[in-house]
Amino acid sequence: MPLTFTLDPPMTPGLRAGLCSLWAEVTNAGGAVGFVPPVTEDDVRPELLRHLVAMDEGRARLLVGADGTGRPMAAAWLTLNTHGLMRHWLWLYTVMVHPSLQGRGVGRELMRAAAVAARGMDGIRAIRLTCRGGTGADRFYAACGYKEVGRVPDAIRVAEDDYRDDITMWLPLD
Repeated sequence: MPLTFTLDPPMTPGLRAGLCSLWAEVTNAGGAVGFVPPVTEDDVRPELLRHLVAMDEGRARLLVGADGTGRPMAAAWLTLNTHGLMRHWLWLYTVMVHPSLQGRGVGRELMRAAAVAARGMDGIRAIRLTCRGGTGADRFYAACGYKEVGRVPDAIRVAEDDYRDDITMWLPLD
């Protein structure tokens, strides 16, 4: 299923609902996007609203991969730094691909589209992201050209006795 990637799409009620649904579905399929399954859309909605506020305030931009019906099937937020010494790079947050499309190259397309979008922003020279250890996400990001530049052991607690590393990845855009 080919997706059309759009940076800063108009935020309609349908897109907002679709993003909330996508986030819940990705989490419930085991995706490491800020929650531990099981979740409902009601669980995800407050975090989605925080992302939307950041967009409204000009601190974040949304990249969406939509199918032919306009349904969001992939998404990521490009979040600008407010620290004066770090405005030359941005954060990539909440990278999601619908479970039905995983393993089909859509994640790589999303990451390429994010790099293209970042290159189009004035003064941005790199992308930084973090991922949860033990999920294979670090291997995926490395295959997309990112380099591991830091790791905090056991920084993420996903269950009473399950701690994961917080891995920082970096992609220079020069």
